[in-house]
Amino acid sequence: MSKYFFSAPGRIEIGGNHTDHQRGSVLTASIDLETTCTAAKNCTDRIYISSDGFESFNIDLSDLSIRENERETPAALVRGVAAWFIENGYNISGFDAEISSNIPIGKGLSSSASFEVLIGNVFTGLFDLETSPLGIARAGKYAENTYFGKPCGFMDQMACSFQGCMMIDFYDPKNPVIKPVKTDLEGYSICVVAADDSHADLTADYAAIPDDMKKVSAYFGKKDLRDIDPDEFYPAIKELRHLGDRPVLRAVHFFEDMKRVKKQYTALKARDTKEFLRLVKESGQSSMAYLQNIYSPSDVNRQGLSIALALAEQVLNDDGAYRVHGGGFAGTILAFVPDKKKEEFKNRISAVFGEGCCCFLKITERPEEGAGI
Repeated sequence: MSKYFFSAPGRIEIGGNHTDHQRGSVLTASIDLETTCTAAKNCTDRIYISSDGFESFNIDLSDLSIRENERETPAALVRGVAAWFIENGYNISGFDAEISSNIPIGKGLSSSASFEVLIGNVFTGLFDLETSPLGIARAGKYAENTYFGKPCGFMDQMACSFQGCMMIDFYDPKNPVIKPVKTDLEGYSICVVAADDSHADLTADYAAIPDDMKKVSAYFGKKDLRDIDPDEFYPAIKELRHLGDRPVLRAVHFFEDMKRVKKQYTALKARDTKEFLRLVKESGQSSMAYLQNIYSPSDVNRQGLSIALALAEQVLNDDGAYRVHGGGFAGTILAFVPDKKKEEFKNRISAVFGEGCCCFLKITERPEEGAGI
């Protein structure tokens, strides 16, 4: 059987920190790190996966029931993506795939979403399916939520599947509105810094953010903050404080970051790099002060992200931008570093967090219509 090559990129989150789960808007982009594979049909009902990053495994397509012992494993993702395709009426069968990836695991670059989208691309390409990028993204989200066991949003899979830089509006989660935009950040390098590799269970911290936001929306009789007019919210802050001040502050972040995403998109369209970077930095300050996802309140003596942000401020001052990247509490920050300060930035950060903590990357452009798989 002929072998074919497939790939799917990782992604970065640029704007809209913790807004997607409230049906808000985000600014995200695919990057030049990717998961790749060679694959061939094997005319059986089994999928055989080998990789240099994890143990080989196989999936029986005749039994795609959820397996608890596969939670949080690549096998769960393949089984889940396959289940989505079959449940949606696609005719698939087995294949052999050899997978590799240069996306660092645990740096918030969506290695899992890239893997999911890759498997969706393999099904689509090998079996000549009429699957859209949106469908492949849905398959990935389904696999991660239902089989892998992670209650993720939809941004990661969307960015990896559609590619390029884009603003995504999740007002209607079943039909997100995508607005591609070209990035022209000449003179700046993008860096993700691994600043805190805490192995503590942060599930409760992550879950508290949508829980807090929903307390505010419930006060207005709504499901999500997206259903509330900010002009109703702000005059009601005095009454809302009985819910606790943190839910109020997190709602403030949501409403203001929603505005910033649109402004960031407009700045990129106008090629106004200075304004774009100002908004990135402003979003980061909002995450720190209002969203409060820079460190875990259960361990106030561990604040790696805060240290990284302080170092970034020292090096970059008003030239460049920096903010928490992704979920927060631990993990990574995102920085836009002037090329003239690239070495200084890397050296100052690495002196604290160790060699290899800085991952410099590039945003990839959206493929031409009809190109690729």
